[in-house]
Amino acid sequence: MDLPLATEISQDRIFSGRRFSPADLECMRTIIAGNTQASRAHLSRLVCQALDWRKPDGGLKAMRCRVVMLRMQEQGLITLPPAQDKAWRKPGDATLRFLDPDTEPQPPVTQPVHDLLPLQITLITAADKAASRRCNTFIFRYHYLGYQRTAGAQLRYRVVAANGTELAYLAWGSAAWKTTPRDQWIGWTAPQRQERLHLVINNTRFLILPWVRSPNLASHVLGLICRRIPKDWNTSFGYVPVLAETFVDATRYTGHCYRAANWSLLGQTTGRSKWDRYKKLEVPKKDV
Repeated sequence: MDLPLATEISQDRIFSGRRFSPADLECMRTIIAGNTQASRAHLSRLVCQALDWRKPDGGLKAMRCRVVMLRMQEQGLITLPPAQDKAWRKPGDATLRFLDPDTEPQPPVTQPVHDLLPLQITLITAADKAASRRCNTFIFRYHYLGYQRTAGAQLRYRVVAANGTELAYLAWGSAAWKTTPRDQWIGWTAPQRQERLHLVINNTRFLILPWVRSPNLASHVLGLICRRIPKDWNTSFGYVPVLAETFVDATRYTGHCYRAANWSLLGQTTGRSKWDRYKKLEVPKKDV
């Protein structure tokens, strides 16, 4: 396996908010070279253990580490073994092993929200494979951004009407590393952001199923979940978040449901991808 020489790296590198020294990179190369038959998932766990890279609850940041290691490989800092278990992957879908067949469009739901109450909001756990697969399939099929595995802490919710009709799915994850409107609004320094960013969570997906046209449903759901998610997050990850953010594609949506749920519009992104290191990629600007 061809690995970059330690002498080629003479300064610290920052990935996902963590600083990696030349010694850290050499440690990672040594782990990879000594475990040539290991999967990338297993290597990420070994690296987290060696570097003591942990979440606030003490668990390993294995998923975040996997993303960072891929970025490092792209920059020639390390060389990972080939990805395993590719046979099941479909073109354009590298994340779902198979789709839940029971997610076809349903009859329209047009009642106002007060006719659907009380809503049943269920936290979807990774242990519930059927519910997890169903959530992922709905987002894959009907959300304009599709389904994508994400690194870091995350929670997902299923919203059902009192009569059992499925209405919506929501996913929450780690905050964006940098976004000027948010950071200026908070007023923190770069070191403060690095230390406390985990206290901000991101509503990464909000899917009202496309056949559901219920006035005031979206803002009502946001209000309910924002009241319960601090406790759920603390139970799952050992700390209580204090702020929530989201990014709304203004070319597609107005974001009125967030305003109606008492969220504040802070500004817009610059229209760059989070992986755009060379300022060449253009993506739609989003309201923060």
